[in-house]
Amino acid sequence: MNPVWRLALGSVRDLTPIVLVIAIFQLFVLQQPIGELLVLTEGAILVVLGLTLFIYGLELALFPVGEALAHALAQKGSVAWLVAFAFLLGFGTTIAEPALIAVAGEAADAAATAGAIVDSAQARAQYALGLRLTVALSVGVALVVGVIRIITGWSLPKMIISGYVIVVLLTLFAPEETIGIAYDSGGVTTSTITVPLVTALGVGLASSLDGRNPMTDGFGLIAFASLTPVIFVMSYGLLVTWI
Repeated sequence: MNPVWRLALGSVRDLTPIVLVIAIFQLFVLQQPIGELLVLTEGAILVVLGLTLFIYGLELALFPVGEALAHALAQKGSVAWLVAFAFLLGFGTTIAEPALIAVAGEAADAAATAGAIVDSAQARAQYALGLRLTVALSVGVALVVGVIRIITGWSLPKMIISGYVIVVLLTLFAPEETIGIAYDSGGVTTSTITVPLVTALGVGLASSLDGRNPMTDGFGLIAFASLTPVIFVMSYGLLVTWI
């Protein structure tokens, strides 16, 4: 079967439960007819098409490119270039992450409404950009730490547990208005753009190093990418409060 058709059928299969849940609640719980059925059908078709092309693009280019770059840099033997690549990859993919852009915009609107910042377009834009830069910087640092962990063989569970201990401590002292944003920022970083390239980087690097297992050592970068934004955003909130 053609790979595109295979992926299209998979997309339909994955989306069918969502459509059924919405239809059941609309018809039997709310007991309301589904309005604008034609528009909804067109939207569903576009979602299937977009999801199919996205997954096909991952398999065709993003995964191979990420793994090839990690392999080439590992073979080159330059830890400095590998670390620089990891940081720039984390920063670049996160700053362009659509989910983060959406959350940053909502956070700016909420901050303006609550009086935390001046209620103007410029202030909101600066607040959103500052949040995006903070999160992007944190993911860049996360990938650097993750790459060093793969190279050195440090324990992933110990590092993750230590990170969440820091998160709990920061939660006790961070400004209340930053805590929810910090936790949400950690979630939205691991989305459509970041996850494929970060996964490919970790697996490609672990596959290129002697004594490293792609299954046990190649994964875990995404965990760091979810953890560090929480730490960075709450730390930024504490810093701003102290200043």
